[in-house]
Amino acid sequence: MDFKELPPVKEQIMKCVRCGKCRSVCPVFAEIRNETAAPRGHVFMVQMLRDGKVEANSDVSERLTTCLMCETCSINCPSGIDIHELNAAARSYIYEKNPSIGKELVFDTLWTKPNLLKTFTKLMGGAQKTGLQTLARNLGLTKILPGDLSKAEQILTSVPKHPARHSLPEISPARGEKKYTVAYFLGCGTDLLNPQVALATVDVLTRNGCEVIIPNDMKCCGLPHIANGKIDTARRLAAHNIKIFANYQYDYIITDCASCSSALAYKNMEFLLGGLKIEEEAKAFSDRVMDLSIFLVEVLDIKVPQNAANDNLKVTYHDPCHLANAQGIKKAPRELLQRIPGVQYLEMGLANRCCGGSGTYSLTHYDLSMKILDKKMDSAMETGADILATCCPSCMMQLRFGIKRHNWKAKVMHPVELISRSYKDAVKKNSP
Repeated sequence: MDFKELPPVKEQIMKCVRCGKCRSVCPVFAEIRNETAAPRGHVFMVQMLRDGKVEANSDVSERLTTCLMCETCSINCPSGIDIHELNAAARSYIYEKNPSIGKELVFDTLWTKPNLLKTFTKLMGGAQKTGLQTLARNLGLTKILPGDLSKAEQILTSVPKHPARHSLPEISPARGEKKYTVAYFLGCGTDLLNPQVALATVDVLTRNGCEVIIPNDMKCCGLPHIANGKIDTARRLAAHNIKIFANYQYDYIITDCASCSSALAYKNMEFLLGGLKIEEEAKAFSDRVMDLSIFLVEVLDIKVPQNAANDNLKVTYHDPCHLANAQGIKKAPRELLQRIPGVQYLEMGLANRCCGGSGTYSLTHYDLSMKILDKKMDSAMETGADILATCCPSCMMQLRFGIKRHNWKAKVMHPVELISRSYKDAVKKNSP
């Protein structure tokens, strides 16, 4: 679809009344204090791009990519403008005018082929011994990730030896009476970088009467592609996943990744596939998508067994932007943590504030990302928590680096990991 005809570009730009509300909530503007970094500045830039007053060049791209795509501005906009969608549409338009072999390699070849992505991730693990910067330079990634890789490579902690799919079958039967059949959308970040979260998810679901299906041949949810100007590729990935999941019978589609559930939600599907032949199929698909925390609390209403290891365990929680802002899900993850016996839940002051990770943002804007992260860590550390919980693989990686950066003796965990541990320890305690 032509850039100028996209609904956000065609219908929403003129809604902006320049009130400045977005400036007051934007984590990037809080650090830069420059109108070009403010969301309303981006709206104005997209308008000038649409009207041909500025060219689709690297200068405009650089200004627009300072945005975290955290959606804080969108949910606080009095005029109801989806500013992140405007930004994404503009990034895609600029990319079409300035194609890159490097981006084609990463987002059209590597990130659309799961087996190739797994192989590359293993190479990244090996590269930690010689330096991610060297690998990135040899592969030409420095051309698309122009951040200070000599600093940013520290963020990537040890890559697991095996992805989650290596240990999980296509179908895991329910333990006890089967209540539901769920299709598990296993995202790239969970599968490749946090396999322990996937194992915990399947463990908790099967213990609570769910047969779990992990469809073969599913691909990335497409969110990284949207953020990097590859909307057409994200569109193809969405259509592919819809077709793959249609081959299975299930009650719900569950994911433990905030980014994935955001990408699979109908609002994003409408942004990608609205007006296309597959639109109705996309809606039917999205209607069955549910974030893991919502499913565990509102559908299964799980009861977590007592675990002695949790006694007086202090836990705080960070809201992933793609869960809290994009989907309005804040209560369920907290309730989930509060249902774990022995856990003392502590709310941090800046819980619903971006951690500065946002996928590749910490690579492309390292110094700015760290300023945002440091504020998050100060808020988290004030709680004195033992565990910093969150529901997003990207956030988990960023927060782990924050803990290391601030020499804080705490761990980053997904809530489902704590729940799974409680079940397993309860079984050991009751065993003869």
